[in-house]
Amino acid sequence: MSSQKKCMIVTGLLVAITFLAGYTYNIMQEHAYAIVIDAGSTGTRLNAFNFKKSLLTGSYELTNDLFVEIKPGLSSFADDPKKGADTILELLSHSKLQLVIPPSEWALTPLALKATAGLRLLPEKQAQALLDAVKAVLADLPFYTNENSVSIMEGVDEGIFSWFTINFLTNSLSGSVRDTAAAIDMGGGSTQITFAAEPTSPLWQTSRQFLHPVTAFHQNLTVYTHSYLGMGLMAARMAILSVGNAEGSTVLKSACMHPIIKKEWTYNRVTYTVQGLDDSSGRDHIKEYACQDLVRSYIKGKVDKPEELKHHAKINAISYFFDRATEFGIIDPFEGGRVKVKAFKQAASESCRQPNADQPFMCLDMLFIHSLLTDDGFGLTEDSSIDLYKKIDNHELSWALGAAFHILQNGV
Repeated sequence: MSSQKKCMIVTGLLVAITFLAGYTYNIMQEHAYAIVIDAGSTGTRLNAFNFKKSLLTGSYELTNDLFVEIKPGLSSFADDPKKGADTILELLSHSKLQLVIPPSEWALTPLALKATAGLRLLPEKQAQALLDAVKAVLADLPFYTNENSVSIMEGVDEGIFSWFTINFLTNSLSGSVRDTAAAIDMGGGSTQITFAAEPTSPLWQTSRQFLHPVTAFHQNLTVYTHSYLGMGLMAARMAILSVGNAEGSTVLKSACMHPIIKKEWTYNRVTYTVQGLDDSSGRDHIKEYACQDLVRSYIKGKVDKPEELKHHAKINAISYFFDRATEFGIIDPFEGGRVKVKAFKQAASESCRQPNADQPFMCLDMLFIHSLLTDDGFGLTEDSSIDLYKKIDNHELSWALGAAFHILQNGV
């Protein structure tokens, strides 16, 4: 047999093997879909996911997703639940949804709405009225829902789901505990801190109530998670600006505002006029130390300092950490990046010195973020590094992806 024929035979065999391998790979997979609606305090977000599931290992690969947000959040409709429920219908009518999840699969696609701190902070009767209105809307839609599809999510779940999302998208779940990333997620109403704990961690003695077993890709881990209601950016801003003002007043004067700036701001369905303290000296900057004292007083004694956090090689801070960092220019909004904690303090100092009518709360927000991360809060050092990203591999960093995995594996 000539060498040319041998070469042709070998080439043909390789093509056949490649084809069979690809064919086998494809037939040993199936698609799985899920929709998670994040009813947050400042906005409501639709997250639709398309996965490939291996029939051999049971593992999932995220192949496509959709993220759509509308504002304000569901809790803003506490006085008009039906109008709030209509915003959910608007999200689910988005034209791109059918590009991620084929309409032929909608009846088998689990749909869950999980509300976070915005509804946790509402009176129980108002929160339940909103949930009931949403349930009525979802009952008429072609997706798979049941009595558990609409709920207020516990802060513990929010923290664990965020942590899972980050570690899944960074491929950090197949190694040791030390390979995983810590997650700090700051929403409008609460902040969650979550990381995998070592078996020998002192947290077993000091903070056992915040340790939870988690199974991820056939690996059993113990995760520390603590949710702080009231430590979200908007809730903290409201509390700090209210210091020294009469209860119920819609005019808030604060040392954390520039004396020459007056701003209308809506929080929890109430519009406030926020301005600096009266000052006859003509001062045109915020006294940073005065605002810092207010921030520290608000945080002090409310936040634990888990020693293990500062020893994590990877700490991802998401949501408002990312948003404020990009708005000030600490990182590129498209690329994200790694920064030192002290960058937030530097941004705070600059914001306090220079009045900016377009960003009137930046001084306060940066001081709060920095204080929460450092000595008054979680105990990181000025030189600790944190990763700030909105997306990884073009997938949104949010607890919704972790929730979708949980639903696919355990049901709604």
